[in-house]
Amino acid sequence: MSRTNEPAGRPAPLSVTDLFSQFLHRQIDAHAQGLGYPEPTAEAVPHESVPMQPVDPQLAWKDAVAVAKHLPAAAQTKWNVPPEWPTLVAQQAPATALAFCLGNFPQLVRNLHPLLSREPAALRDGPASSANIPALNAWATKDLDVPDRLLAAAVLRLARQFDEAAELLAAKPSDDWQAVHANEVAALTWHRGQAEKALQMWQEAPASAPVLFNRGMAALFLGRPSEAAAALREAVAALPENSAWHHLGQLYLALATARA
Repeated sequence: MSRTNEPAGRPAPLSVTDLFSQFLHRQIDAHAQGLGYPEPTAEAVPHESVPMQPVDPQLAWKDAVAVAKHLPAAAQTKWNVPPEWPTLVAQQAPATALAFCLGNFPQLVRNLHPLLSREPAALRDGPASSANIPALNAWATKDLDVPDRLLAAAVLRLARQFDEAAELLAAKPSDDWQAVHANEVAALTWHRGQAEKALQMWQEAPASAPVLFNRGMAALFLGRPSEAAAALREAVAALPENSAWHHLGQLYLALATARA
């Protein structure tokens, strides 16, 4: 009697050719949506001392709008990919103290050595040059509706064009969008280096998974590990386990617990 190594009912594994074909189709679809990897340039990226796997723009985009699922009004919004999103993603320096907000994505925290070897309070973002992406700036200056205006402010913040982002956030939205707007204002404040002021904003905001995450993250990087652990524990419990933000929250929680 002949034997087969494959259990009955299990589909045969795909060949290398089939797998590569599927990969190409995924990349073609991503490029069609404006989410493909950017074309390589001759410019060096000075902040990377060792080679790292580039961040997938499509995955980054999914996580950049994940916060909306946890805030009123924004949960059902269909977000439009900003122009030159892959270029903006490729230009990002590694981050450590990352707010949970529109535009940010956990893959920015891609160098764990500083987090594991230094006190978190010494790792808050320092000064960095802004990214100049003309197509992105042209889009952000259009007459946008509320969701796109908040998103434009977020990507300008990600490009470290803080004044331009603040201008877009100066207009108060309707009551439905207040929670999203307040979180974006606090995130801009945080990433501009006004840490205590940002934490106060999150402490005054109604509790939600993003707000709890940001309270804990801010407290951690302000040297208050016990306060951070309490907020992060609630945030992690409220985020789905398959979320990259859940995993980043767990990392921050582990750091807070170790120092509490």
